[in-house]
Amino acid sequence: MSTLAPPTQPSRTQTPDPTSTLSLPRILCLHGGGVNATIFRAQMRAFLTHPQLSTRFRFVFVEAPFFCDEGVGVHPVYSDWGPFRRWSRWLPSHPEIDAQACMHEVLYAIESEMRGDEGSGEWVGVLGFSQGAKVGCSLLLKQQLDEAAGTIDTESPLVRFKFGVILAGRAPLLALNEEMEGLKFLQSAAGLPDGADMDAIYESPEYKLRLPTVHVHGLRDEGLELHRKCVEDYCAAGTTVVVEWDGPHRIPIKRVDVERVVEAVIGMADEYGV
Repeated sequence: MSTLAPPTQPSRTQTPDPTSTLSLPRILCLHGGGVNATIFRAQMRAFLTHPQLSTRFRFVFVEAPFFCDEGVGVHPVYSDWGPFRRWSRWLPSHPEIDAQACMHEVLYAIESEMRGDEGSGEWVGVLGFSQGAKVGCSLLLKQQLDEAAGTIDTESPLVRFKFGVILAGRAPLLALNEEMEGLKFLQSAAGLPDGADMDAIYESPEYKLRLPTVHVHGLRDEGLELHRKCVEDYCAAGTTVVVEWDGPHRIPIKRVDVERVVEAVIGMADEYGV
């Protein structure tokens, strides 16, 4: 989490002065568990105000559908910025929910924000931190599987992503449709992460994510092993760029770290014609 003093809490979940970005290509932004879209925007401000990103993309932030207690690192800077939210369960104490209901709530929350955004630029990327990064990778995999099965909903905005920016995203990925729910190396939408048999991905390499992704890993993050597993086991070889920085489980804020991430994102966008 950011250690900078937070700015005045904004009333919307868009970037500052959103009218100036209306025509830019759009990136969907998914917050981590135990925070919310407003906090995530504040945590991301070193990136949102970076001239190479702010003049090239419109960043659209989404609220996760389920309420929960505040996440790690929220206290004391953002303690008054609740309510706090999550995308799925990660603790046994989180209320149980039907898998289909969870998929519906997650996709509905995302699609509703995307449809309601005033921008006109194409949707090109998804960016997430922590649990939001898991969901971001899972959205890309869902898009890939839907395309392969010929079940793409052309009316949905969730079909056009060209790349992902995965900040501290850990394995396993999350099931977001019926086909994914049947894959034992994915976290069930109704279950907990440790319910997945992550080694089973070795038996099904055809399900690896092939859309390009930038992964950002803090070398002092306690989840680093699972972040690396997300890259090495769940993403196809040759499709990823990894940026490592000397920090814990939070979003980079130092200029040298931010610049390296921005360089990787811009490089991927250029490579894939965004």
